[in-house]
Amino acid sequence: MGDEKAEHMIEIIKNTKIDFMGKRKFALAFSTALILIGLFAIIQIARGTANLGIDFAGGTAVQIKFNETIPMEEIREALSNGGVKEFDLQDLPTENKILVRIKKGEQTLGNLSNKIVSVLSDKFSESSLVVDSTTEIGPKVGARLRNDAFWAIIAAIIGILIYITVRFQFKFSVGATVATFHDVLAVLSVFYLMGKEINLILVSALLMIAGYSLTDTVVVFDRIRENLRTRFKKSTDEIVNDSLNEVLSRTIITSLTTFFATFALYILGGEVIHDFAFAIMCGIIIGTYSSMYVASPIVLLMGEGKHLGKK
Repeated sequence: MGDEKAEHMIEIIKNTKIDFMGKRKFALAFSTALILIGLFAIIQIARGTANLGIDFAGGTAVQIKFNETIPMEEIREALSNGGVKEFDLQDLPTENKILVRIKKGEQTLGNLSNKIVSVLSDKFSESSLVVDSTTEIGPKVGARLRNDAFWAIIAAIIGILIYITVRFQFKFSVGATVATFHDVLAVLSVFYLMGKEINLILVSALLMIAGYSLTDTVVVFDRIRENLRTRFKKSTDEIVNDSLNEVLSRTIITSLTTFFATFALYILGGEVIHDFAFAIMCGIIIGTYSSMYVASPIVLLMGEGKHLGKK
């Protein structure tokens, strides 16, 4: 009785009859567009023409702490007048810190950080400043980091393919792998279209999204496999739809819980992890969508009628 009551309490949506598979053609068109944009973004990243962070493009990053709050416009004006060009400023107002980032070629990195500190020290001589950290990355190192990030994501997707093949069967592993690949490219396409910086923080988020997507997909696959073995009188389309409706409440609860926690991190976590939290929020939404409208339809296409449930 206790288990039944607990299960009833967490079931926020009951007895849904949504025809998920009936909408798979529209989902296919939408997902194809996201994948194409994501692939285009990868090409632009490889060419070095996307909005790359200094992790991938090379450059200098200097984090400076003031003993009082300095308006960002004054800092920007001081750097411009001091001959520092093409820089990005990131404000950390709660700690009176700023982060100055400049994307430059390897031959210009030498005294760039010293120049930034010198310009700001001269302009704000009455406000003492301390250099918290200095990072300098050459373009060759940035290119290597880009390649390493790419292969890290590929390795993660191959690992997912192997795991799902062992856990279920190859037909299911194709759906899970495509869905994971779709989620990574979809989040990348969002960042590219919004002009957000693509850096190692985003790569960390993409790897985390791959894991989250897999977890949600495995829950769906477990129910589909179970129903395929027991509901012989129904068509495969009906069985997949029934399975998705049965796990819908659990999926929504899990996604909302994770989303709200990440949203709190996005609002309260500060600028340093702002883009990371935003990427995770996008990944939660896209991952929930893909487990229903990408992974499941692919499993349906890979199978032949009720043979899906057999090895």
